[in-house]
Amino acid sequence: MRNKNTPAMAEQAAPLTQDVTQAISVFLREFKGFQEGVTVKFKQTEERMTMLDRKTHRAARPQLAAASSAEAPHTKAFGGYIRTGDDAGLRDLVPESKALSTSVNSDGGYLVDPQTSETVKSVLQSTASIRAVATVVSVEATSFDVLIDHSDAGAGWATEVDPTVESGTPVIDRITIPLHELSALPKASQRLLDDSAFDIEGWLAGRIADKFSRAEASAFLTGDGLDKPTGILTHPVVENGLWSWGSLGYVASGEAAGVGDGDAIIDLVYALGAQYRANASFVMNSKTAGLIRKLKDADGRFLWSDGLAAGEPARLLGYPVLIAEDMPDAALDSYALAFGDFASGYTIAERPDLRVLRDPFSAKPHVLFYATKRVGGDVSDFAAIKLLKFGLS
Repeated sequence: MRNKNTPAMAEQAAPLTQDVTQAISVFLREFKGFQEGVTVKFKQTEERMTMLDRKTHRAARPQLAAASSAEAPHTKAFGGYIRTGDDAGLRDLVPESKALSTSVNSDGGYLVDPQTSETVKSVLQSTASIRAVATVVSVEATSFDVLIDHSDAGAGWATEVDPTVESGTPVIDRITIPLHELSALPKASQRLLDDSAFDIEGWLAGRIADKFSRAEASAFLTGDGLDKPTGILTHPVVENGLWSWGSLGYVASGEAAGVGDGDAIIDLVYALGAQYRANASFVMNSKTAGLIRKLKDADGRFLWSDGLAAGEPARLLGYPVLIAEDMPDAALDSYALAFGDFASGYTIAERPDLRVLRDPFSAKPHVLFYATKRVGGDVSDFAAIKLLKFGLS
């Protein structure tokens, strides 16, 4: 049976369907506009973040960028000078820049590039020399002064009612460390310099560092102070009970060329003031080390112990050992073993600049490189170092 209301219902549903369709269309159109707006805002935000990130990187980069841009021209110009003798690049560098100063000193020569200088410096610091345990300062002057206060002036106890007692006049010692010129003269063939694959800067740095390290190691121990640093063993040495400022105290080993059961080494440790022992170390050469590392205590344990990690020094009675081959051998009346706080006891002063002069004429067909730096050294605290004398007294 046919429903009489069907046409009327269809007529009523038609406007409703149109309204829904129109509403959905409006919604989709508005949603699309909203979506496009969100996308645009997201891109704008992303662009702002990118710009901010770039600005942040730029703000953090100036020092590194400046250092890099400053070193690169010098390195290139110095490499050209070493290989061919052309110094035009060095002369064209900005003279106002301290790091790139290329002025010729009275003896001639140009400042080496920063990379070569750092290579030489790192080698010197890692070698078996007093430099490894001493205090090292950089100066621009021709000498360095160390002031030693022998008194406790200015210190005391006070109460609220008692008057303050005037302290005594401080007793000050001034030790002047002059700087001397240290030189090296490595030599290379022109054919080697013409080889672009050859690392000339690395080769030159290694040769200079090797010459400098050997000369320094000897001077810091036995230098007489004439055109070279004053060595530790150059100063007067007296029996520790008679010690006074300006000399080094010693403890006798009790044997002509040995240390007996090792008790003398213990005496040497406690001859040093307690304020120095915390940072103290032993210094000896390989022959003396071979003699001492055989010592055992009453329970049969070795007094000597090797480092447990790579680069860690061996220890004697718990104190680190520096092997310095320029120390004397264990023999009668020799001071073959030193113990002390060398950071307090010995000061090395040096100028930071290292200069090289190229000489293609004096050793043809080879090229000489005259490298110079200025360095000085001397004992800065005579109470901080003690010596073991191999002998009966």
